[in-house]
Amino acid sequence: MPARGATGALNEQQVLLAALPPSVSQKRIVLAVVLVLLAAFCATLPFATVPVGYVREFIPAYATAMFVISSITSALLFVQFSVVQSRALLAIAVGYLFSAVMTVPWALTFPDLFGETDMTSTTWGLLSRLWHLGFTLSFIGYALLKDDDATQRWPRRSVSFVLLLSAAAVLAVLDNIAWLATTSGSMPSALPVSMLFERSQTYWNGVLLLLTLLPLALLWSKRRSVLDLWLIVAICGLLIELCLISLVGRRYVVGWYAGRAYFLISSTLVLAVLLSETALLYARLARSVVAQSREREARLMTMDVLSASIAHEMNQPLASIVTSTDAASRWLGRPTPDVEEVKAALKQIRNSAYRARDLIGSIRAMVKRDGQNRTRLDLNELVREVLALLGRDLQRNRISVELELDEGVPPVKGDRIQLQQVLVNLITNAMEAMAENKRPRILRIKCATHDPNGVTVSVADTGPGIDPAVANRIFNPLFTTKSSGMGLGLAICRSIIEGHDGRLSVSPGAEGGSVFQFVLPADIAP
Repeated sequence: MPARGATGALNEQQVLLAALPPSVSQKRIVLAVVLVLLAAFCATLPFATVPVGYVREFIPAYATAMFVISSITSALLFVQFSVVQSRALLAIAVGYLFSAVMTVPWALTFPDLFGETDMTSTTWGLLSRLWHLGFTLSFIGYALLKDDDATQRWPRRSVSFVLLLSAAAVLAVLDNIAWLATTSGSMPSALPVSMLFERSQTYWNGVLLLLTLLPLALLWSKRRSVLDLWLIVAICGLLIELCLISLVGRRYVVGWYAGRAYFLISSTLVLAVLLSETALLYARLARSVVAQSREREARLMTMDVLSASIAHEMNQPLASIVTSTDAASRWLGRPTPDVEEVKAALKQIRNSAYRARDLIGSIRAMVKRDGQNRTRLDLNELVREVLALLGRDLQRNRISVELELDEGVPPVKGDRIQLQQVLVNLITNAMEAMAENKRPRILRIKCATHDPNGVTVSVADTGPGIDPAVANRIFNPLFTTKSSGMGLGLAICRSIIEGHDGRLSVSPGAEGGSVFQFVLPADIAP
């Protein structure tokens, strides 16, 4: 599998053919292709010298196909070089670019294309040898440089400059080769270099065969990437072409046509793999961009929900502080200040401030899934604490409280502040539900043993109840039935209860209103 970096993103060098380790299936496919090419070569040998005749369309079609295949392959390899910045990739990319541009003069000087002459025959033979020589040298360069790549990344401008310089160098070399080939017949004494290439065909075929075996051996010993494997396929195709040409020694026979066909097939396979891997890389990149976009949106939504939940949870203690401050101001503003009431208001302010501090810590612990603050709790005691905390609000809203606490309930293990906040939210919702009641406003809180291993706490009101059509949605984040609600209170309550391995549910009351009930597992000592 591709390696991942420290940020979790895919390493860019591990998704490209030049650095991607081959899988077992890819090795088997390459081996199968090589075996098929060898089998085709062996099957061709008995018929290699069978005459076929001159097919005028073959050389133009072959040259055009090789030009297109080599050009696209070169472009794809240059793209990978711009990412990996490997000198080995630069060498093989330049080799494929050289092969592409070399097909043009090679095809145009083919002896029988425009009429056979001695000059065109000599030129075409020289260009053929230089083409195979240059292409083979690029493979040797790749094989020798692949383990000696620079560790430092080049600046983007340097990469662009290298690409332009490579293309210019290939064109300059091609221009000199074309000049050398076209003038070798007219001035042989003045061109000692051209005399070197006028050795016998058998001599040069032997040299090229030996040079082709060198990169094949090097790549086979250093086959550590997918690109290495498929370049072995290309070398095998070139080797088969050179072998058949060497064996037949003349044109227009089965071996002469078949050799070039095998090299064309191997080059096509390399291009097909590069294109398929590029398409897969593009698809992977597209999925990565979409996933990052979704992740960014999810983070923004999480931040929105988190900030809204903080505002929601902090609203009650801050409102209590404001109310107590106003009450203290009124008691102090009387002709005879009531010091005891002022002290009670200041105590309420202090308790609300402490509670706001504890809420911040509780929200952080809930986000971090921190269970360090969980202790054995008596839910009856917790209910009484919350009722004392909300006593003034219950009195101001003229709400009667009916308690039904089972003193024999087992303790539970949980975060006191978080469970306290669940009760505060449920009781506050009950008060708001009964705010417009014309009938008695009664809050019923019950704590009982659910089963031998659980404790149930229920909060019932005498409000208008919940519409059955939305009853299954009230615990969803950002869903609310109140005009000024944020739709977070019940979602937070459910998250807290489920974080304590419990469950929170709602049902209609027997006498109207709603009943919110949560069940927590008992903490029974072994």
